[in-house]
Amino acid sequence: MERTLYIPSGDINLAATLHVPDETGDRAPAKHPLVIICHGFIGSRIGVDRLFVKAARELTASGFAVLRFDYGGCGESGGDYGAGGLDVLLTQTRDVLDYAFRLDQIDPERVSLIGHSLGGAVAMLTASQDKRISSLVLWAAVARPYDDIVRIVGEKEYQEALLLGRTDHHGYLLQDRFFQSLSGALPLRQAKQYEGEVLLLHGNRDDVISVDAMFHYERELRLRRRGSCETEIIIGGDHTFSSADSYQRLIGSTVKWLRDQTEFATVAV
Repeated sequence: MERTLYIPSGDINLAATLHVPDETGDRAPAKHPLVIICHGFIGSRIGVDRLFVKAARELTASGFAVLRFDYGGCGESGGDYGAGGLDVLLTQTRDVLDYAFRLDQIDPERVSLIGHSLGGAVAMLTASQDKRISSLVLWAAVARPYDDIVRIVGEKEYQEALLLGRTDHHGYLLQDRFFQSLSGALPLRQAKQYEGEVLLLHGNRDDVISVDAMFHYERELRLRRRGSCETEIIIGGDHTFSSADSYQRLIGSTVKWLRDQTEFATVAV
């Protein structure tokens, strides 16, 4: 079952799609493990080449509920993406989490985040502050938000934002506050505060965020007192895992790992 919904966040609504496994028989509705997908910079809950749609449907077929949403000013959500900073993205992620924890179909002990690109950094920062998140999957995650996004936007547009207060990047008006907020975002440092399990996946042909970012995360995560970290290089994978083979490697590893985590949590309870 898939349905569109709108989640309040401040003075806007965030468009979202909830996927719940189909249930048959007369038994009481099951409590499903939940995966929330955090998209990247000026992205949407659909994803490039329908990445998040495909992933959500495969996860649902494996017994997960999935909630994918558009950040403010992206996709079908209200608001202006470039008017806020990374703190706004974190607030919106927490609002989505709060909404999800009120859903009857969700097992609150088995909630995971998948974060892609800048959404990976947002997911890590969120998980480091929210103990409700049991596990975390990072796909081609940004490790240094300020450096990476300034490079992606380009020096000319970045300087224009500093000089004029905003810049037009593919129709998104990014304000100087947006860039300033990135400079204070340190997901690598915050990673040590997260005590859950983490899976890192990155394509070896990613020319947007270097695979080195995965190794930086791995180094910090392995210094923790609690929580394991697994990594995998997706051979042939670009930044959005656009080839059929790299996507199958990505989703296959993600589903298997998440199933292992949620089955362990069920046994532990």
